[in-house]
Amino acid sequence: MPRYHWPLTLTMAILLTGAGEAIMAQAYPPEATRDDVAQRLDQVGHQPPRLMASEATFQKIRQAAKTSPRHARVADLVIRQADALMEVEPVERVVTGRRLLGESRRCLMRTSTLAMAYHLTDDHRYAVRCQDEMLSAAEFSDWNPSHFLDVGEMTLALAIGYDWLHDQLDPEARAAIREAIIEKGLRTSQRDDFQGWVRATNNWGQVCHAGMVAGALAVLEDEPDLAADIVHRALVNLPRSMAAFAPKGSYPEGPGYWVYGTSFNVILIDLLDSVVGTDFGLSAAPGFAETGQYVNLMTGPSGRYFNYADGGDGRPMLPVLHWFAERYDRPDWVRHEPEAIARAAERWRPSNAASGGDRLFPLTLLWLREHEGDPEIQMPLHWTSGGSVPVAVHRSSWTDANATYVGFKAGSPSAPHGQMDVGSFVLDADGVRWAWDLGAEGYHGIESRGMNLWSSAQHSDRWTIFRQSNSGHNTLVIDGQPQIAAGDAPITHFSPDPAFPHSVADLSAVYEGQADSVRRGIALLPSGEVLIQDSLTGLEPGSVVRWGMITRGEPGETGEAILPLTMDGAELTLRLLSPDASWEVFQTDPPPNEWDSPNPGTRMVGFRAEAPESGNLELAVLATPGSCTDSLAGTLERMPLDPVE
Repeated sequence: MPRYHWPLTLTMAILLTGAGEAIMAQAYPPEATRDDVAQRLDQVGHQPPRLMASEATFQKIRQAAKTSPRHARVADLVIRQADALMEVEPVERVVTGRRLLGESRRCLMRTSTLAMAYHLTDDHRYAVRCQDEMLSAAEFSDWNPSHFLDVGEMTLALAIGYDWLHDQLDPEARAAIREAIIEKGLRTSQRDDFQGWVRATNNWGQVCHAGMVAGALAVLEDEPDLAADIVHRALVNLPRSMAAFAPKGSYPEGPGYWVYGTSFNVILIDLLDSVVGTDFGLSAAPGFAETGQYVNLMTGPSGRYFNYADGGDGRPMLPVLHWFAERYDRPDWVRHEPEAIARAAERWRPSNAASGGDRLFPLTLLWLREHEGDPEIQMPLHWTSGGSVPVAVHRSSWTDANATYVGFKAGSPSAPHGQMDVGSFVLDADGVRWAWDLGAEGYHGIESRGMNLWSSAQHSDRWTIFRQSNSGHNTLVIDGQPQIAAGDAPITHFSPDPAFPHSVADLSAVYEGQADSVRRGIALLPSGEVLIQDSLTGLEPGSVVRWGMITRGEPGETGEAILPLTMDGAELTLRLLSPDASWEVFQTDPPPNEWDSPNPGTRMVGFRAEAPESGNLELAVLATPGSCTDSLAGTLERMPLDPVE
């Protein structure tokens, strides 16, 4: 009988040489003074385009589009989008709730698409249409600096169009666009009343500093002192956001926000590399060289994200991965991107052009490289993140579409974009996502009701939202109570041992006052089955613990200890090994409150267990994929989750 035990400031020198200057050392965090930055900027050539691309870059892209099938597919989609934009009216200053962000993103998609289409074709119509787009944005009264992400993305939009099409713009238009970048972007960013983002530790710092640096470098000749101020400010403050990548490339806000923050972080680094010739050491941030694998580790065989925090499970095209793959010689990081681009090209319709989606897609052509054959996969099967929001993942294979995959979340509800999802998990098997995270609640709908979505205090409105609460996640609920928002749960043990890969988290701090100790362990068994085991002590006798798993699978007959689920021709069997209870179905659609978003096609399967006089409970569930031919259900001996001394 198998027995499975559950044991419970970097400095990096970078040598830089500039024309006619001595070798100087750069450290992380960057130590360049404002004078150092000004000196480097003074050496920049005065011939646009230069933001992430030069005329030589565009010549190489045009050639690649003729010889490389992958470049040709991307170029074709960019041109189709640009053609569709010819029939779309320019952006207008439409504020939705407290955000202009939708218009900023539309503008960024349009300027990057139209400017790239011009360089692919030399068709001046695209330059004229891009000029109209930028002039419309330039005429806005402001770019909504009270929500500075809007300014960051809009400034990047106009900086790209202004730089990439500099010589194609009418002189009067060029002056108006330049003035808008300076006044509505750069100088606004220096106002005392709009400084909240400057020292941000989340994606706001990455997005806003990238937009401001792009604007500063675009107008460098006209505002050299302002440009030096803006670039130096970014070097001083961006490491606050980049600390999120430590120690192993993870991202506290989940994979969806990784795409957002990291894409703009890379844009900022690429701007500095392309214009100044150095990133001043930013790319030496701990974990940054590894973060290109993170989004792949967070993607299950179903193609869906392990979408903890405020994020959806859909994985889009990821232009930024091409930058990482090239920078660190890791073609395995972009192994899924050709298929993603092909799907996007197949699904694209002219009506898509009016949205702000895929606004960074044209940048793919800057970073895309052809790779021969199938790359060797160097990413681990089993991985844990460390860092402030610890997660762990276990998968049985990188190449088998039917592989088993489980992602496991610890950390704190009060983390950036945090939810009461501590102890939650997602599960893929046989090509199907069985255990789901419902994802983020829509921000505007909650805010428009006057509810406080952004406070993580224990009695915040945030925790009354189903998708934010532990009631709406694949974790434990004790007596209907929420988790403790300020609690922080570590992953106390992780093992990549192929015989028994597993992770254990001590959830006690997020159930403080409800139990003395709560531990959860998740293991991927050699059979492809997944074991979820919980140990609770110090419960009030009679307390009810609800175990739940949200699924789109169709459940069989409930009321027993075994529950089959079926979906898309596949099957998963849930076996309740402990305690003596039976499976139930809990409603998720409609959700409990009028302000909650609907969750169509979902339900929660689970069970309830009552604490005995001892106050101790042991829970164990075995998930068996239909493809499993040799289940361990009859021979598996469960062991305590207490740490082994």
